[in-house]
Amino acid sequence: MTDLMVAEFTVRQLHARYLDAVWRKDLDAFGDCFAEDAEWRIGGRILRGRAEIVGNLKRLLPNFQRVLMTFRTPLVHIEDGAVTSRTYVTEQNAFLDGRPGNSIGIYFERFVKQADQLRFKWRLFQLHYLGKMDITTRLFENPDFGPPPCMPPLDAPTYDHSGLSTDRKT
Repeated sequence: MTDLMVAEFTVRQLHARYLDAVWRKDLDAFGDCFAEDAEWRIGGRILRGRAEIVGNLKRLLPNFQRVLMTFRTPLVHIEDGAVTSRTYVTEQNAFLDGRPGNSIGIYFERFVKQADQLRFKWRLFQLHYLGKMDITTRLFENPDFGPPPCMPPLDAPTYDHSGLSTDRKT
């Protein structure tokens, strides 16, 4: 029980460091949330390595005044010492062009401990909704990987539902 409690706490702390870095637009702090060889599958893109992941955020930030993320309780699983989680997240995006930007999504994550802190090793973000706060816009379809602790395969697809990504990189 204690191992699960520690794992959940460290996942929550990583999520807190991550959302703080995004809110403050701190690219160094954001990058420090990821392992050097991390992979992030998001918005139709597959980003490999910390430098590419940080570069993608740097490319996207000019579209936003601010992004406020709220992570729900992570569904943490430990197997053979490896920590994974599934976390529902909402975002209130202040787009500079004024369009509605409230989103609902799910992060599937695999972690690695480095330098006495947890970092993202592999992430898949599924965007399920982007629109007005009252959720009147249609929801996006995404694969269902089954109940926790089920995780997507490492080669799980990522889809661009946001309209922000104009190019795809695999």
